[in-house]
Amino acid sequence: MIRHIVFFTAKNPQDRETIYEGLSLLLDIPDRRHLEIGRNFGTDRLSPGGPDFIVYGEFEDEAQLSAYKAHPLYEKSIEVVRPLRDKRIAADFLAG
Repeated sequence: MIRHIVFFTAKNPQDRETIYEGLSLLLDIPDRRHLEIGRNFGTDRLSPGGPDFIVYGEFEDEAQLSAYKAHPLYEKSIEVVRPLRDKRIAADFLAG
């Protein structure tokens, strides 16, 4: 299983809701085992200014992850989020 984790920060705090809505489009992509979109609490004193949002996904294999990224809703999410985000940090790794 592949775990896919992406962190996002907003350029402008006023755009956070639009970014969240754009990321939420990903929830309708069927090519996944599990997917969550979360808002960072921002309470970690060791990481002030941490990310605003987290996308956490689980995929059976690289083929399923590739299908997820090839879905039209993935592209639509990018169109909404990319102009409004400051940082995007992604990591994929094999679970277990």
